[in-house]
Amino acid sequence: MKKVNQTTVAQRRLEGRGGRFLTSRGSLAALADRPEGYDVVERLAQSREDEVHSLAALRWRRMLESPLSFLRGAALVMAEDLARGPSAPLTLQICGDAHLMNFGVFASPERRLVFDLTDFDETDVGPFEWDVKRLVTSVVIAGDSIGLRHGAQEKLARSVAREYRVAMRRFAEETRLDVWYSSLTTSSLMQDLRGAFADVTRRRIDDVLHHLRGTDDRRAYQRFVTGGEEPRIVDDPPHFTHLEGTDETGITTEAILGVVANYDATLATDRQLLLSQFTPVDVARHVVGVGSVGSECFAVLLSGRDHRDTFFLQIKEAHASVVARARERDAAQDPAARVVHGQRVMQVTPDAFLGWGTVHVDERERSFYVRQLYDHRASIDVSRLDDGLLEAYGRVCAWTLARAHARSGTSAQIAGYIGGSPRFDEAISDFAQAYRERNARDYRALHDAVVQGRINIEH
Repeated sequence: MKKVNQTTVAQRRLEGRGGRFLTSRGSLAALADRPEGYDVVERLAQSREDEVHSLAALRWRRMLESPLSFLRGAALVMAEDLARGPSAPLTLQICGDAHLMNFGVFASPERRLVFDLTDFDETDVGPFEWDVKRLVTSVVIAGDSIGLRHGAQEKLARSVAREYRVAMRRFAEETRLDVWYSSLTTSSLMQDLRGAFADVTRRRIDDVLHHLRGTDDRRAYQRFVTGGEEPRIVDDPPHFTHLEGTDETGITTEAILGVVANYDATLATDRQLLLSQFTPVDVARHVVGVGSVGSECFAVLLSGRDHRDTFFLQIKEAHASVVARARERDAAQDPAARVVHGQRVMQVTPDAFLGWGTVHVDERERSFYVRQLYDHRASIDVSRLDDGLLEAYGRVCAWTLARAHARSGTSAQIAGYIGGSPRFDEAISDFAQAYRERNARDYRALHDAVVQGRINIEH
């Protein structure tokens, strides 16, 4: 059995505090310059292997919707910007794309509604503050979109960063089992936050949760599945489209069904038994999000007892994370296995059908992860938030992110590094405001590229 580090919390805090000699907290405010001649549009346009090029125009259009949408689609660009600057000497499993739209409500295997991080395409081992910076930056950009002035944006950023710091210091005092099993159901969330938020703020958070919107299984079935004895997925371009033969990256419907047929070895035995009671009946390409557009992604409809007993699986191709690419690190494991491992570490209640599989295409192995689709998922509508609700939501996300990081077992070291003063909050806030300005310039550059004809946003 591996020997466990049984140093005291105080000793681990001291270890984390020592990291300040390598990277000071104040230095985390710095936004490094880009290389001379750097062209953000060209960087974004560089094709990824196995990308569905016919979806490129759709991805550009979605990124052009707002500066926040642009940020979501430019995860690699921000990761590379972070890699050029100073990073804390504390690495652990991070989300890699922890913007505020990447949190939401979904159903746990026990059918409770929980609030947590929801997407792990970019999860990897990296500096913990990369997640904090991306979250706080996204909150600042969202604040800008609802008309907050710069002073209010600074206050907002510091409040969210402070919540992460305070929550991490609290998690550092809890036992490892308490951290690992901490509950995040929407009902218990308010109780769990009683000691962290004033009553008026908790009422605002409760309001935020009521603003969440999403599609559950029943509504998805009614909208996207034809009725009758032989259920099929309804074509709804670009959301759902059926493949005809082999697509442009060499993927076929048969290849996707092969992933479903063989990935069950990555599930627990009880989930294997449950999955064996369902039969795939249809497959369609599935296009969602902003940054994910262009990746091979499919929905598989499965039927159990009869045509009224159905559910969706999402089959999505995984690639090297933006964290690894930005840090110029070789992948340590299969890309889809990395996604599944990261999700299982960071989420309190991962999807019961979460697993991964591979398929050979043109004598090359390609990696896909599998999860349940439309499992009572819901995400926030930023446009419906005022400044108070946005702060409350940002703080809940920060608290949730701290809990996700704490599950790696390094909460005391992080708590020691970030300390009890507001220096960490101020540094993260300064970085977020600087990055808001850079993101705005990049967003304008993308608009200019459309006008100049450098990129095509038409079908």
